[in-house]
Amino acid sequence: MTANALTQRVRVKTMMPPGHIRTPAYVRGKVGEIERTLGPFGNPEQLVYGIDAERLPLLRVRFTMAEVWGDAAERPSDTLDAEIYAHWLEEVD
Repeated sequence: MTANALTQRVRVKTMMPPGHIRTPAYVRGKVGEIERTLGPFGNPEQLVYGIDAERLPLLRVRFTMAEVWGDAAERPSDTLDAEIYAHWLEEVD
């Protein structure tokens, strides 16, 4: 995945690893677009355990409410932004 490609479509991985996870479960498996790159930051999944964390790109990903909530979305075209580390994202064609 190219961390600086704006409007790139990405899917949040459906991983369910144990431990301190910063990616909301309700966006896992969902497709959105990269809204912007926020920069490299220490991986909080490592920092919480006092591990010398690798620096990963943090991206703001925009999802439609229809994508996140399906038929239950009250306003399907409204959007939700989530800040997600690059290792949780995979490209969508």
